[in-house]
Amino acid sequence: MKLSQALTALSVAWFAVLGCIQAVTLEVHEGNSTCIKAELSALFSITYNTSSSTRTVQVSLPDSATVNTGSSSCGTGGSSPWLVAVFGSGHALGLSFSTNGSLYRVANLTLQYNLSDTSVFPDANSSDVVTVTSVSVGIWAIINTTYHCVSPTPFRVGGDTVTFSIMRLQAFMPGNDLSPTESVCMADKASTTATTTTASVTTTAAPAPSPPGTPERGTYSVKNSNGTICLLAQMGLQLNVSYMSVSQNKTVQNVLNLNPNLTSSSGSCEASRATLVLTQEQSTTLNFTFTMNSTSNKYHLSEISLFANWPNMTTPFIASNTSLNYLRSTLGHSYMCNAEQTLVVIPAFSLNTFRLQVQPFGVTTNQFATAEDCQIDQDQMLIPIIVGAALAGLVLIVLVAYLIGRRRSHAGYQTI
Repeated sequence: MKLSQALTALSVAWFAVLGCIQAVTLEVHEGNSTCIKAELSALFSITYNTSSSTRTVQVSLPDSATVNTGSSSCGTGGSSPWLVAVFGSGHALGLSFSTNGSLYRVANLTLQYNLSDTSVFPDANSSDVVTVTSVSVGIWAIINTTYHCVSPTPFRVGGDTVTFSIMRLQAFMPGNDLSPTESVCMADKASTTATTTTASVTTTAAPAPSPPGTPERGTYSVKNSNGTICLLAQMGLQLNVSYMSVSQNKTVQNVLNLNPNLTSSSGSCEASRATLVLTQEQSTTLNFTFTMNSTSNKYHLSEISLFANWPNMTTPFIASNTSLNYLRSTLGHSYMCNAEQTLVVIPAFSLNTFRLQVQPFGVTTNQFATAEDCQIDQDQMLIPIIVGAALAGLVLIVLVAYLIGRRRSHAGYQTI
């Protein structure tokens, strides 16, 4: 309790420095029922152009923000549930939700701001209404629980940033109030873990079991709205997760191979962002997000998220890292790495990949483009070349020495 109070105080102080201390309560209703409820503070960092330069402003979500009932919905008729809050002169914050039956997540985070509002954007050289969107921002929770995150958590949305704090959120609600059972975000868990002494960590950690062998290689794809494949991936995946064990009452490490025969793929493709979501039997959801740099035409894996609800876990495991820089390649090429790679997401979760080939952008004819090999494969290709060159050089030296020796031998027996 003291730790939670301390984290809350720190978050309030952090927002107070930036001029944002108010929390807003927002609800989406269907009839007399509430399907989405959020209690949160939000700060927007927005960069815009003036006539002579660029300027960045900090805009808070005011307590006068209200739910736009025309744009918000509970997701009836097969559509996604949406919470859209409007504030100021034409500004809006939107969150859409999806679920796989065992957890729900924020599928899209949208920010809209009106540059003609001179009180917020003085000297702006445009009067446009700008809308930026980010998919799969890493806000996950178990179904019928409340997502709770005290720590200030920033999310990139286009070229801007949305930072949530002291956040309690629930979608697909069975009742009219937030569930008392909470899914705590990884930022808060990391803060709690940091207070644990080194000695106690040492005593609770269990030795890692032997890996279950090399995972089977799976083939996965994502289709865009017109039904054509926009993302291709082939890889074997192995999850390394540390969690609290029910039976052993201590932290254990489990290594699990993802089974392609039990795994379904989904996702989305945009011009500069693509996601691949792999779901295995409703107990494991693995999310990859790739980002494209339009200036350099380079892309990379920028985010990995995991939800795992395995037997013997005290609570489901939720992890996300939105600042990764793995699997770098060039637009028009695929990325390939046959060697085993370890992608560290957080200290408690890493991902091993085997025989990986992926192309999140520029897929044509439903096939991989020419591959750019990872550095590990390039190094492994160089080894036999270097060894072969060394052997050839050694043979050449022996042959030259033999010829020189033979020539000298003949010179000693010349006819007089």
